[in-house]
Amino acid sequence: MLMAGRYRAAPRKHLKQEARINTMKKAFQLLALLVAGLFGAQAAQGSTNSAATNRILLIDSSSMPVAKGKATLTIGALQWTNGVYSGDYKINVTPYFFKNEKGRLSINVSDESLAKITQGKVAAIIGTATTNGKGGKSRHIDATAAPFDVSNGTLKLWFTAGSRKMIFEPAYHFAEKRDVATAGQPAAENVAAK
Repeated sequence: MLMAGRYRAAPRKHLKQEARINTMKKAFQLLALLVAGLFGAQAAQGSTNSAATNRILLIDSSSMPVAKGKATLTIGALQWTNGVYSGDYKINVTPYFFKNEKGRLSINVSDESLAKITQGKVAAIIGTATTNGKGGKSRHIDATAAPFDVSNGTLKLWFTAGSRKMIFEPAYHFAEKRDVATAGQPAAENVAAK
């Protein structure tokens, strides 16, 4: 009987330890959520203050197949001004070089969309691409941003060119302006610049 009592007490003690561990895990999870929420709120506030103006949006090149060739979208560094990321873009279509185009891209990112992105949620964004030259054509751009974390993710951009829907899926990341300005310098100069 005495032995049976010991065996019964051991599982209870084990259950109490598990309960304490689970309580501690939940407390750490809550703390992690609060910290993530705090950083997300600060990033969302940054969209309306000078913190957003110190960050640029970098989008990787992306390609898609076209009849007997490929179209490559290359977007330069996009600068933040008044709720809009803007910069240059070019589309190279091989082997159809006469279909290449260059122009200016503007992506409207509302405070709501930027807050969603900083919270790790998918957000819809819109923009406009305007070709260079006389009579520059404008075309509407739709996109969704799927963040991996606060600074990195993927975009799905689509627009209509003629009668064809063009879809590109590049990666993106945010960077500080000074990081981009020193990116081409040797490592020793980068350290001195910061």
